[in-house]
Amino acid sequence: MLNAVFRKPRVLIVGCGDIGLRLAALLRPRARVLALTSSPERVPLLRAAGIVPLLGDLDRPDTLWRLRALAPRVVMLAPPPAQGDADPRSRRLSLVLRSAMIGGTPRRGPLRVVYASTSGVYGDCAGESVRETRAPRPATARARRRVDAEAHWRALGRAGAIVSVLRVPGIYDALQRSPRERLRRGLPVLRQEDDVFTSHIHADDLARALWAALLRAAPQRIYHVCDDTRMLAGDYLELAAAMLGEPAPPRLSREQLERSELSPMARSFLAESRRLDNTRMRAELGLRLLHPDVRSGLRSRAAEAAAPAQERGTGAG
Repeated sequence: MLNAVFRKPRVLIVGCGDIGLRLAALLRPRARVLALTSSPERVPLLRAAGIVPLLGDLDRPDTLWRLRALAPRVVMLAPPPAQGDADPRSRRLSLVLRSAMIGGTPRRGPLRVVYASTSGVYGDCAGESVRETRAPRPATARARRRVDAEAHWRALGRAGAIVSVLRVPGIYDALQRSPRERLRRGLPVLRQEDDVFTSHIHADDLARALWAALLRAAPQRIYHVCDDTRMLAGDYLELAAAMLGEPAPPRLSREQLERSELSPMARSFLAESRRLDNTRMRAELGLRLLHPDVRSGLRSRAAEAAAPAQERGTGAG
């Protein structure tokens, strides 16, 4: 039995928070799952989820050396730092993995990396439908950090790894990522004539997309991971309010919204309008969504409430 466990392919998850734990639950029957964490307090949680915890810190390069030979498949979910226009965390980890390739570290097949980025790299697209061939035009430092991260991972792909980038919009579920708290706080949205299109993906479907990318993503390929919802942000939140039994959010003009208590980050999300095309995800990753629209995902509250706590998880590693 022990030999069978060690014969399983190894997958390393970097940044094993909620999405990483959902992915690990999918992988465990088929793979030996490892996770990098900088927090010793999270080690018992990871072990309880059937994950091998590895202590290391993306902000401390000297703690990353042993990752070189641990897993031929890596899923990078850790976000960039909160400041600046670059992502030194992606740079450090990609260099560690590249050194393993150059050094001839034994592996079972080529190195495969899946990086979870953001659709924010496109900036404002004035509500247009966006495909993966569109050039990034990041309008915020947060998005510029993601463009920088993508560049490091794609450089690793040019060095011989199989790298895929998933551009992800707003992640939601019916529990911890539910819009319920936002609705209860009475935070405003834009009036319809000023409103913006946003895209969405249920947390469970994002985990399944990461799994599909590990199996089937083409080398150096970008994929939009989103559902089929094509709604204005305010309409989405009004639908959520009706489904969750909460008050509908107030509607404001863009000028009024700028003077509201909405955080600068939340206002920045309402400054960009785009509709992501998910044709490539469906055709190449073969992903059939559990929740093809937000109505289905918000309705799944009862099923999520019954899920084991270790599979839902909290925080980031």
